[in-house]
Amino acid sequence: MTSRDETQESRWHWQRLGVVVAAAAIIVAACGTAAPTSAPATSKPATSAPEPAATPASDIPAWCGTKEITLSVSDGFGGNNWRRITSGEAAAEAKKCPNVKEYIYTDGQGDTQKSISDLNGLAAQGVDAMVVFPDAGEAMLPAIRDAYKAGSVVVPYRVSPGGTAGTDYNQFISTDFCNDAKLMAAWLMKALPGGGNVVYLGGPAGNSQSTTRSRCLHEVLDSSNIKLIGEQPFEVTNWDPAETQKVITAALSKFPQIDGWATDFGAAFASSLAAFDQANREVGPVATEDSNAFGCASIERGFPTMTVSSQNWMSRTAVQWAVALAAGGTPPDSTVVENYVFDDSIDGEVHCDKDLPGDAILSSQLTKDELVAVLK
Repeated sequence: MTSRDETQESRWHWQRLGVVVAAAAIIVAACGTAAPTSAPATSKPATSAPEPAATPASDIPAWCGTKEITLSVSDGFGGNNWRRITSGEAAAEAKKCPNVKEYIYTDGQGDTQKSISDLNGLAAQGVDAMVVFPDAGEAMLPAIRDAYKAGSVVVPYRVSPGGTAGTDYNQFISTDFCNDAKLMAAWLMKALPGGGNVVYLGGPAGNSQSTTRSRCLHEVLDSSNIKLIGEQPFEVTNWDPAETQKVITAALSKFPQIDGWATDFGAAFASSLAAFDQANREVGPVATEDSNAFGCASIERGFPTMTVSSQNWMSRTAVQWAVALAAGGTPPDSTVVENYVFDDSIDGEVHCDKDLPGDAILSSQLTKDELVAVLK
């Protein structure tokens, strides 16, 4: 993809350039939409990074295999903190395999046509293993299928592109969004024993994550004294902080009574708290995915909260599957990544680390130094 603009793609030649994970993880694509921080990409990794020592054979995971391969990780949208941490997790995992000789990251910047073009370009290059976060869902399936038919190992994850493993791609790495929603719903019933109105903030229109969570929130809450209000199946925020604040502002103006919230993206909610101040409204209980800013804001403002892990580390499982299938390694035991409750202000604790940036995600498997690096 040498014709791509440098601000749209990052390419790392692991062995030749010897970029350590903490430094390399910084190199992610910039986003064309608003986000808490920016991370301009470059195809020129720092030449001052020291050459890493060779990984002892005993420390190489079985999923790495032995065949030398190229690996790509493609986001449909890479510009917010969740995506930067997620791409950092993927890069850190790929770094464990000395046989991954080239790593390429692409950012669709929220543009479905660019995401499709990215995948077409990677397939044309003959990239051996491709990990894909298909934000646009089924619109991405033809490009995913074409790459698979062209001979690349293709592993979409988290958001379903439709299609069938073995026909349209190699494996889809999923998580149980319905379970997340049921955990959120059960907690909201505990936090609002007298009932009330709850708004659910989702991501892009039609995405499988938010659609599934909405369905399962309704399965639990429709028989309770809590009513889901607002646009159905969810309020569309595109998982973008600026858009989230607009949606919250509009909801507060439209509905005189909102008792609680469910949302996919805790960091975006935390960045939107000024909307409550401007409307002179209480926040109320919030069920979401974890972020440092959100946890700290919950403690400081005193509103009840529950989070599930943001699962940035799910990209590691997708990398493991893609590399294993392309390089002759042993893949993980399952294609389903289980989630868990991370924060609970009623029956547990809420996490906040003032030594880390607000847009850090504390359930991440990155070290503190790596988190700081990917969020710069």
